[in-house]
Amino acid sequence: MIVTLTANPSLDRTVSLPGPLERGEVQRAVSVRQESGGKGVNVSRALVASGLDTVAVLPGADSDPVLAGLRDAKVPFSALPISEPLRTNVALTEPDGTTTKINEPGPILDSAQQEELIALLLERSRGASWVVLAGSLPPGFPEDFYATVTRRLRMSDGGAPLIAVDSSGAPLAGAVAGGGAQDSSAHTKAVASGKPDLLKPNAEELAELAALAGSAQPYTAEQLEADPDVAAAAAAAVVRSGVAAVLATLGSKGAVLATADGAWLATHPPVTAVSTVGAGDSALAGYLLAHGQGATPADCLRQAVAHGAAAASLPGSTVPAVHQTTPEAVTITALRKD
Repeated sequence: MIVTLTANPSLDRTVSLPGPLERGEVQRAVSVRQESGGKGVNVSRALVASGLDTVAVLPGADSDPVLAGLRDAKVPFSALPISEPLRTNVALTEPDGTTTKINEPGPILDSAQQEELIALLLERSRGASWVVLAGSLPPGFPEDFYATVTRRLRMSDGGAPLIAVDSSGAPLAGAVAGGGAQDSSAHTKAVASGKPDLLKPNAEELAELAALAGSAQPYTAEQLEADPDVAAAAAAAVVRSGVAAVLATLGSKGAVLATADGAWLATHPPVTAVSTVGAGDSALAGYLLAHGQGATPADCLRQAVAHGAAAASLPGSTVPAVHQTTPEAVTITALRKD
């Protein structure tokens, strides 16, 4: 069982344009798709598509369109009832795959509701193999919310699950700010702190994480996407800070995985990009799917990139099933980490 937490879920509307976005002009859409979304929700949707057991934990009124969409998609979920409507996010996609997103802030949950959401997650996570903490946080949430949830999960009875975090900005920084003994292994430090077992940043987020991890070398997203060895070095710096593994997605350049045991690059032949919405979430789902099957780290990376490539070739925030992916087309290359 893989449990996902989406504290700030959304109704994702994807508007496909017939040509490039023209600011200040009137354009007619080719098509419009609407799906329940948010990073954790997307991971659960991708897992369901491949026949895996999952539960999406999120806030939302029973009548909210996001929850209705999950019912229609047959995605199991547990929702904390709230009175405010969930947010709507809009993505504008151009024919070449360029995507412009406009995300609303989301409803406000007070401290009591935040605690109830954590309690709901702890209840549903009993016996889970992984818990995924994903996406932005609603207004008013503390920046270290994910670190707090991680510690609470590890202190709970019933066995501590492995924990993955996929976020950005302050919530991502807060997730990796917890301390750990500097002479411990990466896994031991992660378990002893609020740090996750797996981080799934993109290139921009990896550059920020490496700086937070105390890397002597400053990085830019452009550098990381251009040179996989540089990306591996940045990811390794984050691993040394106490995170067990870093899965860094680099868009069309593939992805890099770094652990205490090594680093690898995975690339997929070019695909015709239709929409990049949810591609990173699908990549994380592919990694978790392979991990649950006992795959090696390199093969977990292989399935992650296969899932991400398949998602990019599908419209809107559509997620692929495993039979729609082509892991055999993915090339794995071992990298140096420093």
